[in-house]
Amino acid sequence: MRLLRKTRPLALSLLIALGLTAQAKMAMSDEIVVAGGCFWCVESDFESVKGVKEAVSGYTGGHVPNPTYKKVTAGRSGHFEAVKIIYDGAKLQPRQLYDLFFRSVDPTDAGGQFCDRGDSYRTAIFVSNPAQRAAAEASKKAAQAELGRKIVTPILDAGTFYDAEDYHQDYYKGKKRVVTRFGIVRQSDAYKRYRKACGRDARVKDLWGDAAPFTH
Repeated sequence: MRLLRKTRPLALSLLIALGLTAQAKMAMSDEIVVAGGCFWCVESDFESVKGVKEAVSGYTGGHVPNPTYKKVTAGRSGHFEAVKIIYDGAKLQPRQLYDLFFRSVDPTDAGGQFCDRGDSYRTAIFVSNPAQRAAAEASKKAAQAELGRKIVTPILDAGTFYDAEDYHQDYYKGKKRVVTRFGIVRQSDAYKRYRKACGRDARVKDLWGDAAPFTH
């Protein structure tokens, strides 16, 4: 019993310390939400950024609760294909991520992105607080000055973000074999072929040149 009494305070202290550490880690995590056309591509791009913990494909900005990919791409939901970027707030700031975002898309295109056309493929930034809005607006202004062309990407108030179906998450590195117009190939290969055929990197490189951060 004496040993138990002595070890209880130690165990309690350890649990408190672990809890505080977990809270500190959570406090350093933050997130932004952007729409940049195909969410597979945006997810792939930003998961390569040092300090980004995870990118989640999903839907936001529309009026239909619990939207499906079919409804979103058919234009019946009002939602954008979007990505929630979860990052380490001790290593990155929203402005840095927004700067990367603008230079990874064609922000002059109001009708979609690259080969993907329609409202669900438009670009947008969804902000959750005044600091994010200020960072997004500053980034947009700087990008427009650098590009020398009007940027049509809107900065919108964030709403509910719905995670996309499981098969969309990390599609770019999936090993499952899928049927595509290229034949039966691994998801990762299908993604690479789609990205090239869609002309994403070629267009971004043409627009931004050496400032394009993710062109392959």
